Amino acid sequence: MPIIPLRPLLEATDKYNFAQGAFNVNAVSQVKAAIEVHEMFRSAAILQGADLANGFMGGRGDFLKSSLEDKRIGAKNIGDAVRKFGENSPIPIVLHLDHGRDFDSVKAAIDGGYTSVMIDGSSLPFDQNVELTREVVKYAHARGVSVEGELGVLAGVEDHVFAESSTYTNPLSAVEFFRKTEVDCLAISYGTMHGAVKGKDVKLRREIVTAIKECLKHEKIFGVLVSHGSSTVPKYIVDEINNLGGEIKNADGISVNELKQAIYCGIGKINVDTDLRLAVTRNLKEFFKYNPTKRDSASVGAIYQLLEEKKNQFDPRAFITPIMDTVMYGNIPDDDVAAVVECMEKGVKEVLGTLIVEFGSVGKAPLVECPTLEEMIERYKK
Repeated sequence: MPIIPLRPLLEATDKYNFAQGAFNVNAVSQVKAAIEVHEMFRSAAILQGADLANGFMGGRGDFLKSSLEDKRIGAKNIGDAVRKFGENSPIPIVLHLDHGRDFDSVKAAIDGGYTSVMIDGSSLPFDQNVELTREVVKYAHARGVSVEGELGVLAGVEDHVFAESSTYTNPLSAVEFFRKTEVDCLAISYGTMHGAVKGKDVKLRREIVTAIKECLKHEKIFGVLVSHGSSTVPKYIVDEINNLGGEIKNADGISVNELKQAIYCGIGKINVDTDLRLAVTRNLKEFFKYNPTKRDSASVGAIYQLLEEKKNQFDPRAFITPIMDTVMYGNIPDDDVAAVVECMEKGVKEVLGTLIVEFGSVGKAPLVECPTLEEMIERYKK
């Protein structure tokens, strides 16, 4: 089955009233695991590479300093991995750029094989956000690639995205944004937050979602709403990390029940990143606890050292730089690296399997149309 643009999957979520989880991947092994677990549940898949994840996959360990060339290399590596494990898959798969910083980053992702892109102009004044997003839509749609925009500001930290406080999305502005930019979907601010520190018992402003969807219907504008910063931050995983020597503090996520109620109001795409990071990091710590001889392994021992040095971190990218060839290209030189890769894959499957079920996309893969990029070019022209 071809790797498809996001638009047909969005249309299915809108028509059949479910949400599709969109999961961030930062290694070839994570791509493989994500596709396999979606296949098991017969769910379509949205795999996301954040803008700086492309830099990391381009070999930049200090990915916050990623250059455009790093992103180009990384986008191709992620694109190659998705095609390797997904082109003959029985499910539709979307490769989506998360938080594209600028037009050049978006172009690099499309060149690397991304079939959907997000341009994040949320920090700009409304008119400038519209102008930037419209430019990206024009470029991407001409290539059959779908586009997500963002309106409103989420508090929290994710890679280069940072804000101290939230600014809720104005429903009337959202409708105007859809009309002026012709984006396929829009990330909105309605109470979610980036990162692992969201606060306890977060209550989402679902009335914002309902208002936007009702206004869109009234104006006969197609548009799916996206929930960013929606990691659930499972407490049991945080506790396990800390029991294994980690020092993760004040970690709280969005409850699954809150997210499910938002789906009923009109959320069709839900972004999750932190949950995957936590599960993979927990598994790495557990591996070295129960396999102490591997702490001195020539190929993976350095991972253990980083885990010990950075006890307050949970992003696997802080620990897996000693095996970058495996991360970037999927090469597995020995049994020790194979064991670490297996740990990473199991962590991804644990989290994704749970959320695929909770978000309601189980068995929905056959409901999604699967046009090629060339066919989408013609659809966007109309």
